[in-house]
Amino acid sequence: MEMRCEGCAGCCLDWRPVSPSPADHERRGPRPPLDDAYNLVPLGRDEVRTFLDAGLGDALTPRLWAAASPAEAVTVDGVDVAGVNGRPAFVVGLRSVRKPVAPFGLDRTWLDACVFLDPETLRCRIHGGDRYPDACATYPGRNLELNQETECERVESAVGGVRLLDDDVPADLPPPLFGPQALGSRLFLHPDPGRLTGVVERVARGTPTAADRAEFVGVAAGSSPGTVAVNEARAARARERAVDGASWVSEAIEFWTERAGDSGTRVDPSAGWADVEASLGAPETEGW
Repeated sequence: MEMRCEGCAGCCLDWRPVSPSPADHERRGPRPPLDDAYNLVPLGRDEVRTFLDAGLGDALTPRLWAAASPAEAVTVDGVDVAGVNGRPAFVVGLRSVRKPVAPFGLDRTWLDACVFLDPETLRCRIHGGDRYPDACATYPGRNLELNQETECERVESAVGGVRLLDDDVPADLPPPLFGPQALGSRLFLHPDPGRLTGVVERVARGTPTAADRAEFVGVAAGSSPGTVAVNEARAARARERAVDGASWVSEAIEFWTERAGDSGTRVDPSAGWADVEASLGAPETEGW
């Protein structure tokens, strides 16, 4: 695949507030996510563990969905959550935070972006490294394979220009992780809905606590591929590491949250925040 990513980052931020025709492709179908994150990056179990080992458990967050039918519903906090055999289903992805960015040639604007997106260069801080998610490394290959619109094409339609330069499906695209084999590898089942009382409500409001996020991260880290089994001892250790660990990600999220304007509003041009994340310990990005 070949894309022109410079000055874009459409797949790494929520640009709906500045789109002339905003679409919400993640909320089509019978199971809308409870959160309002855009383009959440789903991580595999081993990737969750890698982030924990790197002290970046605070960069992770869960996604749950509304149930499509009573047969799959698990009711927690009055919300019918999609699940399997009474266990709420979820994925673990990367957190986002509102940052001052200038994609597509726009003036600098407050938009929700991946925690690892450098707001200055619009490049990923972990691109190509051992923590770079497979979902990002192979994007938009799966979309092309399934003949589904890519974020590159959405940007082209909305703001012009050419972003997707090559629409051939990569020959080395890994097999899709669908069906039962996804359980315990990318799609996880929480073994104890009782532990989620109050948690689901906060996830739906977009205000999960560090402990809330760690609850799901722990289950993901303790899951076994292809099964619904969860190693509770491993899960408990992972929860503790996730809830206790605070990296530059937490500091950056706190910094931007305290200063951010409403999504889609212009940023004060006099604000001098060019190197804030780097000063907090964030890795630098490479040039284009």
